[in-house]
Amino acid sequence: MALSFGVEDCRTMSHREQAPRVVTIGVYGFDAESFLQCLERADVRLLIDVRQRRGVRGSAYAWANSRRLQAALSDAHIAYAHHRDLAPTTELRHLQYAEDDRLGVGKRSREKLATEYVRRYENEILARAELTSLVQQLSTEGTSALLCVERDAEACHRSLIARRLASQFCVAVEHLQPP
Repeated sequence: MALSFGVEDCRTMSHREQAPRVVTIGVYGFDAESFLQCLERADVRLLIDVRQRRGVRGSAYAWANSRRLQAALSDAHIAYAHHRDLAPTTELRHLQYAEDDRLGVGKRSREKLATEYVRRYENEILARAELTSLVQQLSTEGTSALLCVERDAEACHRSLIARRLASQFCVAVEHLQPP
């Protein structure tokens, strides 16, 4: 069962209505087994991939490449959706990489997003995104997950999506971490 909520509904939602629940999860720090176990513990029924490129470098993360990931999710009875419209553009990713280089941090060790990246992502991607249709896909029967690669949500655009879903649609959000 899918429900949609507007910002005005957050204040008037009755105790019988339940806002959709979303978790965010990255690839880094997991292996395939621990990733699927984490999703199962969170009662994830739908995984929403918000990556532009659905591959991950390195043999340790081959399981997270799109086809393998979708097969594993299917076996675990978890639906899959790709929302490329929520992925940062190549230009935005390069803006973040330049800030990472300036700070001397790698993508896998980044702890937060650059201020300019956040500003531009919110204006260029989130402001134009049709989040109502995304929220309508979220099930109140279980949990939906936003997936990207970074270990820490605050180092990834998925945290910006989650924050917008929480503020505009009363979506309950939790960020999952590897064991």
